[in-house]
Order: sequence, then C-alpha cells, then structure tokens
Amino acid sequence: MSGNGFADRLDAILARFDELEALMSAARASDYAELAREYAELGPVVEKIRAYRKAGEEKRELEELLADPATEPEMRKLAEEELQELERRLPELERELRLALLPRDAADEKNAILEIRAGTGGEEAALFVADLLRMYQRYAQLHGWRFEILSASETELGGFKEVTALVSGRGAYARLKYEAGVHRVQRVPATESGGRIHTSAATVAVLPEAEDVDVAIEDKDLRIDVYRASGAGGQHVNRTESAVRITHLPTGITVAIQDEKSQHRNKAKAMQILRARLFDLQRQQRERARAADRRSQVGSGDRSERIRTYNFPQGRVTDHRIGLTLYKLDQVLAGEALDEIIEPLIAEDQARALSTTAA
Repeated sequence: MSGNGFADRLDAILARFDELEALMSAARASDYAELAREYAELGPVVEKIRAYRKAGEEKRELEELLADPATEPEMRKLAEEELQELERRLPELERELRLALLPRDAADEKNAILEIRAGTGGEEAALFVADLLRMYQRYAQLHGWRFEILSASETELGGFKEVTALVSGRGAYARLKYEAGVHRVQRVPATESGGRIHTSAATVAVLPEAEDVDVAIEDKDLRIDVYRASGAGGQHVNRTESAVRITHLPTGITVAIQDEKSQHRNKAKAMQILRARLFDLQRQQRERARAADRRSQVGSGDRSERIRTYNFPQGRVTDHRIGLTLYKLDQVLAGEALDEIIEPLIAEDQARALSTTAA
C-alpha cells in the first residue's frame, strides 16, 4: 500500500502540470520554450498518474458495489471478475509509475562514444576487439542508429589495438552504457596449432557524446601537436603532417587521431572525443555517489576483471553482473541477441533504483 507521501508527491506533480499549462498560455516567447520542455517531460508521468488513480477509483467503486447487499447476482459476478483483473493490474501500474518518477540520467538521450581496447591476450585480444566492433556495428544497425568509426589502430592480422566509434540515434547511450567494462573471451586462437583454449580480454568504455554547450574548453588549456601518421605495414601512411594529438593540460587527457588525410578533420574528431571524455569526467565529479570513476568502467584489462565472458567451445555468453547465461554466442556476436542481455541489465538497474526510492 502506498503511503501519504507518495500520494502527496503525485498531487504536487499534477498541480505543477496544470500550473505549467496556465503559464504557457500567457508566456512570453522567451520563456515559452523552457516551460514547454518541462511540460513535455511531465506529460508521460501525468498520464501514468491518471491511469493509476483511475484504476484505484474503479477498484473502490467495485468494492462498494460488492459490499452492497442489494447488488444483483449477475452484476456481482461481473464486478468480481473486474475486481480481480484490477488487482492484477494495479501493482504493475504502480511499478510503471514509480519508474517514471525515477530521476532521469540527462545523458540517456545523447549519442554514445564507444572506446574498445585490447587487454590481456596480445593479438588474440586485438582480434576480439574486432569481433566486439562488428557486434556493436550490427546492433546499431538493428536499432536504426548511425555507426561511425572515429579512430582505429589496426594490427597486421586484422584486429585492433583500439578503436573509437560514435553511435548516433535515440537512446543509444541509454542502452550501450551497460556495455562498459571488461569483456573476456575463451577460445582456441586461429594462430594456435595445439588446439589449446586461450583467455583474452578487451575493455569497453561508453561515454555520452558532449556538445559545445555541455563542456567549456578554453584554447589556453590545449596543447595541439601535429605529426606524420604511421600505419601497419606501411599502409595508409600520410606523407604530410596530418595526424593530430590534443592534450587537455588541466586534466592531462590526451587524444590522438591520424585516420583522416586532412589535419582539420583529424582535429575535429579529436576534439569530439576530448569533449566526451571531459563531459564524462564532470559527470563523475557531480555524481560521485552514483557514477564510478571512469577507470573502474574498464579496469586494467586483466583477465580477472570482467563483466561478461564469451565462451566459444561451449557456445555461451555469461554476464557476471546478473548471473545470466545464454547459449546464443553467435546471435549475441551478431548483435541479434544482445538485447536479451541488456534488457535484464536495465530491469536490474530499475529494480535497484526502485528499492532505494520506495515510499
């Protein structure tokens, strides 16, 4: 049973919604946009409040009907059936309402920057980075998101020492943030002649893309170096000084990009990644109690620190945070079954948030 505090909170939201409606009708153009934004954000919450309260009122009416000795048998039977249905629906309506009332992560609507790096395992770890990259590319495609590689450091066997990509689309960060951490792979490498299973690891960091208004970067805080690009096997090497390294002096964060032939484009990509890293750092400082330090997202790349294991001999994927195992390795790596892991992670996150805010 919900307490009076919960009911008072719902009353306050409904009152604010009505107040915003009145304010918008008389607002100046300069104030209208901000009022309309808050009104739009409250709209879905108000809908759930009204649905929840309507169901509660219907329940009370049915109970009164059943308590009346004059109610005819046929009407009583219908009322009992409707009451049973309402009693099944009300807990779910309340849960949906409480979820809607949870504080929202403002970054959830942003695009996501994925950083995937090879950890323990040498060349096999680099090949695993390539597997994860393809998984996220396919996953983005299935969700209708745009996937753009910002920088990549390839190895001679087709793997990546590290790769950074921008995933653009509604809800990209909200879902992909659950991928942050160490991913471990167990399989027989193609280069292994003895058929022994090797364990390798790759780290994944997920950052919300930052816009200029999200983070202020002053020119005096930047050191920009340009140099000639280098590549594996002499390929894709620029003979001009087009590679760019940007260092943010106050924090020591460094971003180097050499993928494009244009120094201007390399600088633009480096600034995009730098903004995201600084924005993430600021979010951590503001929300220290809620967000772990960025380094804890990815650990050291050691085999023992992991959020998920991909076991090829057994065809299984295990997410260690929620103890979930799927025997769908191929479908997960194809991006097709990744939501079967992410959805339970979201549900777990929501359940934990609900348990700490329950009235």
